[in-house]
Amino acid sequence: MTRRNLILASLAAAAAFSLPAGWAQAQNRPIRLIVPYAPGGPIDVTARVLAERVKDSLGTVIIENKPGGGGNIGAVAVAKAAPDGHTIGISAVATHAINPWLFSKMPYDAARDFAPITQMVRVPNVLVMNAETAARLKINTLRDLIAYAKANPAKLNYGSGGNGSAGHLAGELFKQGAGIFAVHIPYNGGNPAQLALLSGQVDFNFDNLATAAPNIRAGKLKALAVTTLQPSAALPGVPPVAATIPGFAVDTWWGLVAPAGTPKDVVARLNQAFVAALQTPEAKTRFATLMAEPVTNTPEEFGRFMQAELAKYQKIVKISGAKVD
Repeated sequence: MTRRNLILASLAAAAAFSLPAGWAQAQNRPIRLIVPYAPGGPIDVTARVLAERVKDSLGTVIIENKPGGGGNIGAVAVAKAAPDGHTIGISAVATHAINPWLFSKMPYDAARDFAPITQMVRVPNVLVMNAETAARLKINTLRDLIAYAKANPAKLNYGSGGNGSAGHLAGELFKQGAGIFAVHIPYNGGNPAQLALLSGQVDFNFDNLATAAPNIRAGKLKALAVTTLQPSAALPGVPPVAATIPGFAVDTWWGLVAPAGTPKDVVARLNQAFVAALQTPEAKTRFATLMAEPVTNTPEEFGRFMQAELAKYQKIVKISGAKVD
């Protein structure tokens, strides 16, 4: 073999080694990204924004929406897919931390059936009151709300998007941590719950910040606290619940997972591509409109995070007594 041919052969071998196993033989095969929720929501928007920005490194990424079962239908489709890197999916606080404790029978194991890739974003939830109700009751801070609840047992209620929803679980954790009582009123979805709050039918809600922000800016809702451990840049001046109840954290988050057994080099390549996409100015600008904060980590870090969330929500769901079936 000539020196030139030897160099070319070495370069080709290095290039083949740098690609995940099996991908070199299927370069024209698109990646299927399963979103376990309907089109148009913030999780779907996030998936589409990132899919566009990984085309140069990964090729075509096709978004496939599989809503239903609180996210379980889409999650199980990922779990049962071939572990070759060509099917990945969105994991969320519901599918990988809450649902395993809400449903008596699960079609997948959240801890064992997935290979973590990276977390993508975190969206704070926010404790909000109807602004007129807050003024009438002279509640300006979270401590005011707690003090009123203690002085007026069983007079407060709060709404949520349904039994076992993030808003319901946040409310139950808040009640326990604050040592207060408030009646939970479940609605059929987040929008009806917010309408009930705006009309004064309920006293407070734990709402997704992206959903609540327009009414906070319009002065219709009063934000008392965010549910992240640290203050949110999207709501300057609004403290975290954790400043009053140490350790309180009920964030909305989502990330990327592959089926368990996906080769580590494939997972590493996916992680590299999506982390780079999350850090682009275009992605950050788009996420800011959703009140979402980009979060990137290694597959190992994301795996530990999901395990911790799964353990945390086991306790919260038990406290709430919520069951879906």
